[in-house]
Order: sequence, then structure tokens, then C-alpha cells
Amino acid sequence: MKYTIIPNTLFIKNRKKFMAQMLPKSIAVFNSNDVYPISADATMPFEQHRDIFYLSGADQEETILLLFPEALNKKHREILFVRETNAHIAVWEGEKLTKAKATEISGIETIYWLGDFDKVFFDLMTEANTIYFNTNEHYRQVVETQTREDRFIQKCKLQFPAHQYAKSNPILQEIRGVKEPEELSLMQTACNITEKGFKRLLSFVKPGVWEHEIEAELLHEFVRNRSKGFAYTPIIASGNNANVLHYIENNKECKSGDLILMDVAAEYANYSSDLTRTIPVSGKFTARQKEVYSAVLRVKNEATNMLVPGTIWAEYHKEVGKIMTSELLGLGLLDKADVQSEDAEWPAYKKYFMHGTSHHIGLNTHDYGALKTPMKANMVFTVEPGIYIPNEKMGIRLEDDVVIQEKGAPFNLMANIPIEIEEIESLMNG
Repeated sequence: MKYTIIPNTLFIKNRKKFMAQMLPKSIAVFNSNDVYPISADATMPFEQHRDIFYLSGADQEETILLLFPEALNKKHREILFVRETNAHIAVWEGEKLTKAKATEISGIETIYWLGDFDKVFFDLMTEANTIYFNTNEHYRQVVETQTREDRFIQKCKLQFPAHQYAKSNPILQEIRGVKEPEELSLMQTACNITEKGFKRLLSFVKPGVWEHEIEAELLHEFVRNRSKGFAYTPIIASGNNANVLHYIENNKECKSGDLILMDVAAEYANYSSDLTRTIPVSGKFTARQKEVYSAVLRVKNEATNMLVPGTIWAEYHKEVGKIMTSELLGLGLLDKADVQSEDAEWPAYKKYFMHGTSHHIGLNTHDYGALKTPMKANMVFTVEPGIYIPNEKMGIRLEDDVVIQEKGAPFNLMANIPIEIEEIESLMNG
């Protein structure tokens, strides 16, 4: 890991929140992710399962967390199982977690080697009635690969058919959505690294630069500031590429007079930031580009102020749609007849703004978090309206990450990242 060690008080708090909602005489188990193969002996870089990281801070493969608040032996109420290390592994793969280091990182006193899991787990299941399985119930999930968690669940159901089963996910959706101060600090660091990358670009971009060169500049700045790199696959879309919402080829030349939509951001300590800015290749916006850009910025600012405790996510999006409709009328992209005859299921504004405005962000870019209940303080949301006009070869999206406050407007984690037209032009031509 590149990041500075996180105080284990965060993970101790997170476990307490989870265990407080567990049923009597229940066990919860969380598995690390697999190391996924590419082909031959090649593998993808390891990414820890965000749930076990959230609850333990363990950022290593082949790790299992077990929580059993009512275990008869007090030392078995929290257990972390880690891969047994040795001198051979240290030479070939580098340092792995020792038992002492695992305790330091997690705050868990009882550390066992992974080889002890089956024996210890069987013994504890004789005391338990219910086991919590950690299934993925995120509203955007599309999982086709069998995970380490899936294999554990299958084995457990065969071995313990008389036990009751429960779901970890509803608890995690609730508690992960509301961030602790330590999490907000880590997210602010991710945003600060993103800021460094974006400001680096403003003097770099000019006609003739290629999208992948911009990607390289960002990656350089992110990694040199202790990030693993991009929090998600970067979108660097010049000209009409910006009208492909998930354009990730990043292989075109940036032409004079075009805009570049950049949906790019750094991670830090597994926490995501999520930024979008749209800038002129030539360093100056045209009059029409300024007109559309200003409309998107107004929508973003109004939408941001609506993110307060008590707001319902679905209703919020309807209200943002009304604001966007007004802006599109002002831009001449819609007329009153379009609005009067619109389909309630696909309003007229969706022709130019077809995606949502906000999602939870945290350990995942599209993070866990309650969506059907009122918003709460210390939830973190993106705000990312856009207007896409293929006929004008123009797509503009603007995005910041904001923290809901108990009172007043949200706190913008990206407040220091240039967004106003005048500031962007000044920095690009300075």
C-alpha cells in the first residue's frame, strides 16, 4: 500500500456499528477478494473487498473477518484470519501481515492464520443460530464472476444446513453511507490529489495534445502523491467523444475549438473521489460554449443546495429535472411544446441530460448508502449534471463531491478545484 496507515479507531467504530445491529447468537463473516487471473501467470492488481476493509483495515488477499458478539470465549468475538507468512513468501512477494501488524492495523486482538479457519469456525457455529452472508445488493451491480464470498456461502450452506441465514448488506448500506470524520479526511485527501492533477493539466492542454497524453499526466500526478491511481476508469473525451457517456478509449487528438470533458479522479487508501470538468482545448470558450457551460454550472449549484438532511433521492432527481428543463428552454434546445407533450417516464430534458445527478461516494465510486430513506448528515454525494448536444459536437458535464451537513449547504470537498469559466481560462493562458 502507498497510503499512510489509518488509525485503527476507525475500524473499531465501524465494527461496533455493525455488531450493534446483529441478531442474537449470530456470526458474520467477511471474505477478501480473489486475485483475478488474466492468462498464463498474469493477474490483475489486487483490490480488497471494500466491506472487509471497512470493518478491519486489512488490505491483503486471503483474509477473513469473523464477528460473533456473543461468543462464549471473549477472545472469539472478533477474529481476523490472515495468510500465514514465511521467509520464502517475503523474498518472492514482499512483506505480508504478521499477527502483530494485523492487530495494529485492525484493532483486533485475536489473529489466526487462515489455515485455522475451518476448525475455529466449526467450533463457533455450534454456539450460533444465525450466520450473516455478505451478498452484493448494490443497485448497479452486475456480477458474472463467482467470488470468494460466493464460494464460502455455498460451502457454509452445505456444512450447516440447520442454521438460519441473514444478510449483511442492509446493515452495511446503512452504516457505510454515513461517513465518520476519519473517512471524510481520507476522501478530502483523495480530492486534494485530484486537484493537483487537474491543475497540472490546465497548463498542459493545447491543440494537438492527445487524450491519452492527458491521462498520463494525471496518472503521474496521482501516483506521486501516494495514490494507486484512478478511482475508476478515466474518461477523457474531446469533441464529440463527450457525447458517449462512458467513453474510455482516450485515443483521439484534441482539436482547436473543441471542448474536453474529463471525468477523472484519484483514489486514496481505497477511498474514491469523483471529478468532472470540461475545458476548452484552445484555452478559451466560445460564446455558445460559455452559454451551455454556464447553464450546467447553474444546475449543479442549485442541485447542490438541495442536498440536505431529509431529502429523498428519487424526489431530488425529479426537482433537478425541472431545473434542467428550464435551462434547456433558455438555451433553445427545448420548446414549450416539447415539455407539454413529454412522456412522464422519460421527460423532455432527458434528450440532453440522460443520467442521474447524484450518487453516494466513499470506498466505492458508486458507494453503498441508503437511497429510499431520507438523506442524513455526513453522507457524501456527487453532483454531476450535464448537457450533451451531438449536433453541436459538444458535451459538458461538471461534477463535485459534497458532504451533507446537519444544517446549511453541503460542504464541497472539491471547492478548491477550478470550475468558473474565468478561472479556467486564466489558468490555461497564464
